[in-house]
Parts: sequence; C-alpha cells; structure tokens
Amino acid sequence: MLNIFTLENGRLVSIQADEIAARKPIWVDAIAPSEEEREWVAKIFSIILPQPEHLRDIEASARFYEEDKELHVRSDFLLGKESDSRSVLVAFVLADNILFSVHDEDLPVFLHFRLHSHGQPDVVADSLDVLIDLYGSDVEFSADALEEAYADLGETSGTVLNKTLSDKQAGIVLANIAHAEHLNGRVRRNLMDTRRAISFLMRSRLLAPEQMEEARQIMQDIDSLDGHTAFLFDKINFLMNTTVGFININQNKIVRLFSVAAVALLPPTLIASVYGMNFKHMPELDWINGYPFALSLMLTSIVVPFWIFHRKGWLK
Repeated sequence: MLNIFTLENGRLVSIQADEIAARKPIWVDAIAPSEEEREWVAKIFSIILPQPEHLRDIEASARFYEEDKELHVRSDFLLGKESDSRSVLVAFVLADNILFSVHDEDLPVFLHFRLHSHGQPDVVADSLDVLIDLYGSDVEFSADALEEAYADLGETSGTVLNKTLSDKQAGIVLANIAHAEHLNGRVRRNLMDTRRAISFLMRSRLLAPEQMEEARQIMQDIDSLDGHTAFLFDKINFLMNTTVGFININQNKIVRLFSVAAVALLPPTLIASVYGMNFKHMPELDWINGYPFALSLMLTSIVVPFWIFHRKGWLK
C-alpha cells in the first residue's frame, strides 16, 4: 500500500497517485508494497525501493549512507507498548526532496505523526522535516512505553512489598517482571538506534539551522530517557531479587517442617527398634501391659518434642 503526502497550507495531506503531476509530494510511505507498486514508484520517481529481505540482512554499520545524491537510512521503530512489543525495520530514502519510507507493517508512530501534521499547520516544511519529526515521534512513543512500564512495575511493587507471596503469586510476579524487562530492553535498543540515525543526519550537513536545533532537542530527550531505562533496570533487579527471596523463604519453611518432623519422630522410632529387638525376654509374655506401655512411651516421645518446638516457635 502506498500513502502519498504533500503540503497544503502548511498541513500534511494525503493525495492520490493521479494528482502527483499537479501537487508535488514530499513523502511516499510504502507499507508492504507489491511488485506493481514498486514498479510504479520506479517509473514515476526513478527510484528503486529497498526489498524487505535486504533490510534484514544489512549490517548495522551500513545502515546510514549517501549514494548517487540519495540519502539512505535504516532504523528500527517500536511497534506496540505492551510487554510483547517488537521493533519493525524501516528504510528511508531521501531523493529529489521526496522522502520514501518502506516497512512491512503500519506503525503507530507513523499514524500519530500523520494525524499531528494534518491537524496542525506548519509542523513540517519539507521532506527532511518529515524524517526528523518521525524520529521525534518515535522518541515520544518510547517515553509513553516507559511510562506504562513504570505503572506496571508500580503494581508489581505493591504486590511484592505489601504482603507475603505464595509460590503461585511469585510465579505471576516473575512473569510480569520478565515482561517489563523485555519492554525496557526493547525501548533502550530503539533509543540507541534513533540516536545513531539522528547523529548521522547531523553529520550529513543537510540540515538547516532550525532542523539542527530540533535534532539536538531529540538527542537531549534520548539522553533523559536513557536515565529512566537505567532506573527501570535497577528496579526490575530489586523486584526480581525480592521475589526470589520470598520463594527461598517458602522453600526453607517446607525444608524446616520436614527437618522438625524427622527429629520429632526419631525417639519413637528408636523405642520401637529397641523394643522389637528384645527376643529373649519379651514383655508381653511376662507383663500383660507391655504393648500399651510401649505405645504410650512412643506417643509421649512424639508429643513432647512437638510441644517443645511449638513453644520455641519453630513450627510457625
């Protein structure tokens, strides 16, 4: 699918393919383009759109370069703010003052930018503004994802710190922590990729003074978010260690219960063993109360240790 945009009264508006001759586009967004759409772009704009398989195989160090008066940029954009979020690779080609973007799935960052640029005038002035503002929207989207991670970890903290966890509850908490760690790591990687792309644009000497200042602001926002991701990693480690501590405590209680039971049952076992080995003089032959006496002695040897352990609080 091809989305073609031009500027009209300072607003980013969508146009049809047959309007290109009268209204020069500044942005062509290709979402999983078909072969027919690729051929159409090549015929109209004399540019070859990158193939998705080439986007995945390209080395990270070769994602930003200039060739034949074309600026090529490859960047990851975050898809979704939930724990199962992932990154989608987007290829940008800037040629003849037109920005071409190619990606396999529509992204919330692109949708938000389209709505924002259409609703407010003078947000963008040319194709480079579109590229820079897309990166700015991506940073804002990453910040929103971190805020949701903060909220989720806040609920998890309340669960961990306000009550004793059972093993089942601890398993749920560990799953939530793992999801938050995955999202935080994804956001941090996305910010690193955005930082590299903005740094490349600043070094390309294509940006106007106003665009250079906006790029610096984006870099400052990324620096501030880096501190938040580091704090989240520390919070995740703290909650992880606390939850594992509760699991260890629960396991120690079980081991202590078996240890106490083994010690308490040792005396009656000893009495039964000694009584059963006396074959020469068996009490039941000379004493009719021999069996009741032995059973009472065994019962007493069980009750007394448990009573002592209860007084000391070892059974709690």
